Amino acid sequence: MNAKPLVKEITLNAPVSKVWKAITDKEQMKKWYFDLAEFTPEVGFEFRFEGGDENRSYLHLCKVTEVIEGKKLTYSWRYDGYEGNSFVSWELFDEGGKTKLVLTHTGLESFPESNPDLAIKNFEHGWNEIIGSSLVKYLETRVE
Repeated sequence: MNAKPLVKEITLNAPVSKVWKAITDKEQMKKWYFDLAEFTPEVGFEFRFEGGDENRSYLHLCKVTEVIEGKKLTYSWRYDGYEGNSFVSWELFDEGGKTKLVLTHTGLESFPESNPDLAIKNFEHGWNEIIGSSLVKYLETRVE
């Protein structure tokens, strides 16, 4: 089992305050992330959403575990009916008007190896798409 975390780093052409709002406001998250019924950046807040591809959908069960306003958001990430639990952490760093975002997904090795949908390469592809494309496009087209 490889316990190495999946880490994605990107510099976004937006101030930390704008990026923080994009990753913590459910109405904004619906536009680039997942369609969340509810989300509050508060430790202990639980949320769920459906996600997958055209062949299979998974109910994601998540719980906020850490919030440092404007700097860090962490939540658990697991799947209904499957073993394993992981954690997604979003860290924001001010880079003089831009924001360095470091996304770390730990615990991926805890998911069943027998399910190819939960392979680490799929998370790698998913996060590249989510933060490298969807979030970038959302922030670049959004006017304050």
